[in-house]
Amino acid sequence: MPFTTGFSRSSSTRPKAMPPSAPAKGRAEEARRVLLQSICDFVIRHDLAVTAPNLATVCGALSGSHPELARALVQREAAGEPIDQRWLDTLARLDPDGHSRIAALETLSDKLEYALMRFAQTARAAQTETSDHRGAIGMQLEALAGPPELAQVLDLSRAMLARIEQVEGAMAKSEAETAALRESLAKARAEADVDDLTRLPNRRAFERRLVSAAMEARAKGEPLSLAFCDVDHFKQVNDRHGHAAGDRVLCALAASLTEMARDDCFVARHGGEEFVLLFYGIGKERAKARLDTIRRAQGAKMLMNRDTGQPFGRITFSGGVAEVTEDPDIRSALARADAALYCAKQQGRNQVALG
Repeated sequence: MPFTTGFSRSSSTRPKAMPPSAPAKGRAEEARRVLLQSICDFVIRHDLAVTAPNLATVCGALSGSHPELARALVQREAAGEPIDQRWLDTLARLDPDGHSRIAALETLSDKLEYALMRFAQTARAAQTETSDHRGAIGMQLEALAGPPELAQVLDLSRAMLARIEQVEGAMAKSEAETAALRESLAKARAEADVDDLTRLPNRRAFERRLVSAAMEARAKGEPLSLAFCDVDHFKQVNDRHGHAAGDRVLCALAASLTEMARDDCFVARHGGEEFVLLFYGIGKERAKARLDTIRRAQGAKMLMNRDTGQPFGRITFSGGVAEVTEDPDIRSALARADAALYCAKQQGRNQVALG
């Protein structure tokens, strides 16, 4: 049975024509209602999770506001290939707004950090200058001796000294608070790049690393390869042993990937049971061989559910590899690696394919 995305002529979710006399408001309300129903039908039909990223991607395609997403869905349907969560995550990479939002957030964080740094420098300079003035005024007061008419001037000067000391204390406190805020900002930015479960870099960190690594590789004339890895039959692990046990399996695989990938490889969790690796300075053939070595080592392990004592069996993964520097468009490499991963799954899993 072919998959239906809601774009075919026979689709029951196509907006119905309104009578010419219908008010504009009524037409707009009906269009929104039809769009919401189309999104709902799409999510249920393809058994997708109801998450903000999923809804944003599906809405962008079905509403026509993102033609590239719409074309990708139509092509997927025409090829008779499944529209599942893994592929939808790949589709979301076609959305340039996501990258724009990340870039805007990074820019805002940079501006905030710079403003805090400048404030700290200004507070420190003001504190030093105030301290110098306080010392000079204090020396002059000690040297003054004379007629009683100077008493008021001296009292006023001493009051000024006391006020300056208060300002110095406030500046010192502000400087300490600014330093603590900058440290918290740095920690928050670092934590935003880490996957909560596996403690690997997350998708956000990977996408930023991919851009910088591709630019560096092209500047040096060196190859750069990437690979997607997806745990085989992971749903069965969750169904049989529970999600907590499934989480431990992901953590074990994350540790294995990190241990075996070496220093010239960047490993991240891309989402769900999918991981991604960047291989610096090597082409896709060597990257495939490296990933195959990791795959065989992982497949040879026997994992045990420590809560129940039951074995998980052999946990394997499938992989797709592509060379980023073969194409000027980074998204092309992502699409080729994802297509190779899908091919590896279709051919029986527990293998690595080239894209």
